[in-house]
Amino acid sequence: MNIQNPQKSDVAPAKHTSEITDAEESLKLQEAQSVVDSESATEVAMQNTLLTPRFYTTDFDELDAIDVTPVREDWDKLIAQMVSDPNKGHFKKNEDWDHVDWENMEPTLKKEFLDFLISSCTAEFSGCVLYKEMKRRGNNKDITQLFQLMARDEARHAGFINDALREAGVAVNLGFLTQKKKYTYFRPKFIYYATYLSEKIGYARYITIFRHLEKHPEHRFHPIFKWFEEWCNDEFSHGEAFALLMKTDPKLTSGKNVLWIKFFLTAVYSTMYVRDHQRPAFHKALGVDPDWYAHEVFTKTSELTKQIYPITLDIEHPRWQRGLEKMQKANADLAVATKDGKFFAKIGAQARAVSAFISLITIPAKKHKVPTETLMRPAY
Repeated sequence: MNIQNPQKSDVAPAKHTSEITDAEESLKLQEAQSVVDSESATEVAMQNTLLTPRFYTTDFDELDAIDVTPVREDWDKLIAQMVSDPNKGHFKKNEDWDHVDWENMEPTLKKEFLDFLISSCTAEFSGCVLYKEMKRRGNNKDITQLFQLMARDEARHAGFINDALREAGVAVNLGFLTQKKKYTYFRPKFIYYATYLSEKIGYARYITIFRHLEKHPEHRFHPIFKWFEEWCNDEFSHGEAFALLMKTDPKLTSGKNVLWIKFFLTAVYSTMYVRDHQRPAFHKALGVDPDWYAHEVFTKTSELTKQIYPITLDIEHPRWQRGLEKMQKANADLAVATKDGKFFAKIGAQARAVSAFISLITIPAKKHKVPTETLMRPAY
């Protein structure tokens, strides 16, 4: 039988999310793929608790009124770097993507790793949703351009994680999340504080895992970790953008607002600690002690945030580790009490968690002088 070579198709090949430069286009592609998405994964992503990623909305008119003139030189440098799009095409599987034996993965590890991927996908997409909404609503060219670029990056990250999830037979329906997940309103300054920290601690988390696995490749049980270096560099540049936004108004990082900075630092650090201690099998497989990992991430993040915040938390204070451990234990007890329907045990666990947080936030902060130069380069 004579088989003819197929003629070149007139239909353009479908784009991959790694190539797309517009978040709206990426979302449409994700929605088209949602026919194979998993209800169970989407249900996990839909949860709204203190430990799960949230979707945010804010006063977009206030954001649109930002004048970046005071930071114009650094702003233009950062935007030029983001426009150059160094990671275009990176976030997709290639020859470095090893086979993953999901069927024979240890069940507890599989459960915790899927939870990690779903949580990460939701967090990345949360940023995409917020950023693309600012791009859609705003008229300020500087601000809308920035948010369009950040939405592009976050859409790629979320799409890449969903590709990894589909190998395991699950995925998050991102289009459904956009329409149905509860949105939390934050004033713009709280968006700055929370998102800046989220981006910087994200960088510290990913680069710490990446460097660890460079030294111990035998613990790299999934290929997605090979992509963490470029991934965390996107997180780093997003954090730089929020640092510049805060620098446009000195009041945001002085006076009573320093108390808000301390609150968000404490909340983000303690939430990370508690969440990571919910995944012991995941960290064991990575060859990482969660306490060591937390201290490494807190140390890196504290150094990074000196660029704009006038304080850092005293993570060496005797009450610090004790407070984190008490909060983690209270959270574990709360989960059990909630599951078992034990009302008084639930109230007691909540009270202990609040007490632990108060102990943490009342530790005196370390003060320092904020440097004149705001922009930084990844250093880890």
